Amino acid sequence: MDSPVPTGLAPDGTIAREGSLDRVPSPFLPVVEAARALITGAFGPDRLHSAYLYGSLPRGTAVAGVSDLDLLLALRHEPGEADRDAARRIEAELDARFPQVDGAGVLLHSTRELLSERERHDMGFFVACLCTPLLGPDLGERLPRYRPTSLLARELNGDLGPLIPGWRARLASGADRRLLARNVGRRLVRTGFTLVMPRWGGWTSDLDRSAEVFGAHYPGRAGQMRRAVAAGRSAETGRRVLEELVGDLAPWLAAEYEAVHGRKAPRGGTGAPAPPGGSVVPEERLDEA
Repeated sequence: MDSPVPTGLAPDGTIAREGSLDRVPSPFLPVVEAARALITGAFGPDRLHSAYLYGSLPRGTAVAGVSDLDLLLALRHEPGEADRDAARRIEAELDARFPQVDGAGVLLHSTRELLSERERHDMGFFVACLCTPLLGPDLGERLPRYRPTSLLARELNGDLGPLIPGWRARLASGADRRLLARNVGRRLVRTGFTLVMPRWGGWTSDLDRSAEVFGAHYPGRAGQMRRAVAAGRSAETGRRVLEELVGDLAPWLAAEYEAVHGRKAPRGGTGAPAPPGGSVVPEERLDEA
């Protein structure tokens, strides 16, 4: 299997920012404007530094009634309970008012954390390359240009192993299989892609292309990765497929990732909640419609 030609790069070989406001599909423009107004009303300039869209809306791939609205707020201070309450109210109002979005999610982080050296190749990369400015000055201008390196791969997804016991426990407990499949499938596809990203030399957030790039380097696991894509998108995933992904693909991928790129640097102590599993973005909010 030949590897696809690398994409997602700027002319200088760095990873290009993947979204923009002018790509937001027209059915979602009222949602974005409402989000802008709600954020401005809930977080004054003394609290909010900047706000960003990410996911399928700024990439232009959102589907009405299927896609989520994904937002990140960069605060001038560490997020507190009052900030989280305000974010939950924004999520609830957007979800109630606009049927074209299947839920809204607001991430909260301090500017200190987003610009920190520790987060330079994780949340920093997320802001600089995967987030589209919506309000306020762009933190991306204060972050470096990123290349598809092994360091970036390690810090984005070099923490898969610790997630597996929790996935196994959720599968055994009979937890919401749809949500579990979404989380497991998307995390495995993104981890599989970043495993081979430095060898491929490009960037993509598209699940199908990610699986294709991975499969070109690991043809023996290509079928499993395609099933991971299907699990990440399907409203119903069979238990046997989930058992295969959690019990076989995930442990192999975690071991291979550590052998190739090493473990992600430890996190902790910022005062702001980290994304579940330490991933660049929570799987619950990833949208590939």
